[in-house]
Amino acid sequence: MPIQPIRIFGDPVLRATAQPVTTFDKELRTLVRDLTETMLDAPGSGLAAPQIGVSLRVFTYRVDGVTGHLVNPDLSLTDEEQDGPEGCLSLPGLRFDTRRAHGVVARGFTMHGDPITVEGTELLARCIQHETDHLDGIIFIDRLDRERRKAALKAIREADWGDEPAPTVRISPHSTFGNAR
Repeated sequence: MPIQPIRIFGDPVLRATAQPVTTFDKELRTLVRDLTETMLDAPGSGLAAPQIGVSLRVFTYRVDGVTGHLVNPDLSLTDEEQDGPEGCLSLPGLRFDTRRAHGVVARGFTMHGDPITVEGTELLARCIQHETDHLDGIIFIDRLDRERRKAALKAIREADWGDEPAPTVRISPHSTFGNAR
């Protein structure tokens, strides 16, 4: 499976709402394999289709040695919260403590169209929430409190991501300031 280039912060596809998958075919199975291979090569804990330029509601994950994927995920979150480090393959090298729900129940489909439910806490819950946010055009820095967000935006402006120029930092259309669920 070919490794795909990962889109970096500033790419408009990362801010678009991904479209639901309606056809569970060979093309979708290829996308899931490409996502998985790219995620493992990066390496990362998760990778959403928009991060490789495909605006479909699909992501892969690898947490605690378990690799999986979800198509068209729908989440139920616990009221209990966790606050811990989070990074993103689209913001290379940056990590900031981010508040998330402690637990999640994610319902969706496999690449073959079979219904699936994934339940998790801590890192798995964080990963599933993070990747589902990508499908909604939300990047984890949108969920930071005001001070952490300010530090993140400063780090982004100062980042040197390879030969690419640092992206223009735009105000997020999502006014969450750490209060989003």
